[in-house]
Amino acid sequence: MSRFVQDLSKAMSHDGASQFQEVIRQELELSVKRELEKILVTAPSHEFEHTKKDLDGFRKLFHRFLQEKGPSVDWGKIQRPPEDSIQPYEKIKARGLPDNVSSVLNKLVVVKLNGGLGTSMGCKGPKSLIGVRNENTFLDLTVQQIEHLNKTYNTDVPLVLMNSFNTDEDTKKILQKYSHCRVKIYTFNQSRYPRINKESLLPVAKDVSYSGENTEAWYPPGHGDIYASFYNSGLLDTFIGEGKEYIFVSNIDNLGATVDLYILNHLMNPPNGKPCEFVMEVTNKTRADVKGGTLTQYEGKLRLVEIAQVPKAHVDEFKSVSKFKIFNTNNLWISLAAVKRLQEQNAIDMEIIVNPKTLDGGLNVIQLETAVGAAIKSFENSLGINVPRSRFLPVKTTSDLLLVMSNLYSLNAGSLTMSEKREFPTVPLVKLGSSFTKVQDYLRRFESIPDMLELDHLTVSGDVTFGKNVSLKGTVIIIANHGDRIDIPPGAVLENKIVSGNLRILDH
Repeated sequence: MSRFVQDLSKAMSHDGASQFQEVIRQELELSVKRELEKILVTAPSHEFEHTKKDLDGFRKLFHRFLQEKGPSVDWGKIQRPPEDSIQPYEKIKARGLPDNVSSVLNKLVVVKLNGGLGTSMGCKGPKSLIGVRNENTFLDLTVQQIEHLNKTYNTDVPLVLMNSFNTDEDTKKILQKYSHCRVKIYTFNQSRYPRINKESLLPVAKDVSYSGENTEAWYPPGHGDIYASFYNSGLLDTFIGEGKEYIFVSNIDNLGATVDLYILNHLMNPPNGKPCEFVMEVTNKTRADVKGGTLTQYEGKLRLVEIAQVPKAHVDEFKSVSKFKIFNTNNLWISLAAVKRLQEQNAIDMEIIVNPKTLDGGLNVIQLETAVGAAIKSFENSLGINVPRSRFLPVKTTSDLLLVMSNLYSLNAGSLTMSEKREFPTVPLVKLGSSFTKVQDYLRRFESIPDMLELDHLTVSGDVTFGKNVSLKGTVIIIANHGDRIDIPPGAVLENKIVSGNLRILDH
């Protein structure tokens, strides 16, 4: 916490000090306003309006950051959501499909959150351009899925990519290869906000450029920025003008987030006649998901609560799988008309996530972010739908990549489905060690992806390589100690095995 904020909170704890505290806050807002004006002056004329919108958005967020105190939820007010506010997917599916599927599909726009870089997997450039299956990237699979829908139902579902200033240029270059596909592809950019010094709370950036010493001065402010930037881009009005009614929003690295016709039908033909403005797909927690945001009832509204908002004393309770059984997949269905209305009323309320970072030079900064699902409480008649786990298949690490590349899944028209040969529907737990973190190292260590149909658990640590056609079953643990190397030979079958030490089998 910065010295300024500590002073502020001390001031707040004394009666009669609120005036003093208000003066400090106003001083700080003025200083930030002056700094932002200096930055704006450096914008080239063709970027001026765009930069001004970004900096205005940042000022609003900063103003709210100064107003809010302490964890943003009062734990005593958190209640379990009412029974009917989270519907089981089976119930939605049981309603079947309309006679004319294309009429509901033609009212849909698919939006993929494409602002992230592949740095956590050792890649430069947009994460969506990493190859995940048979040379196909995340983006390839997404385009194939929507093209398949459009061809099957003779519809015109567009794909929209929300890029960030980090991913925009590389993504646009790649889009040319889809010009003959039956999918109209649009892009818009997330805002670009200045990081602020943790001590002074003033912007680190001195001008609008983001090269040279300014490279680290800017950041994309989380996917909660979608409402403002989609509206500002003009695309929201374009789609409303074309008769589109809903967007389906998901992370581009969630390979389970395909267009679900049953959920779409439920939105277009609400059973009680009351239109639902916001649907969040949730799924049952496993031990691996204890940090995921959960849906609760709070002050009479459905509300997404993230771990960062939970007072420290209640974090263990929040992680409990028995009390909070579900978590947010970030697959969201949102009414376009509602986004327009709330955006124009400035009525979208999302909690601020304060994300501390240390820049390469050692400077401590904070970036203020928001999450798209947090806006659920601003919409009318919101609903959670408890979907099968198969709709949540994110690829965050090479351990996830191994699962989706393996024979556990089959690929059809861009969609991955669990192989029918797998006897149980859960995915094995895979933990690959640090030698596998980067995609290129990971690919080098597997001559071919092992057969994993009967695998429950795999842990690999140290310098390990896999030959062709290896089969893994049950629980397999392979640990090469420091300085040792283990080469699993081609054709090996490892079932409930622990392999450790130093193992090399060489062909004579």
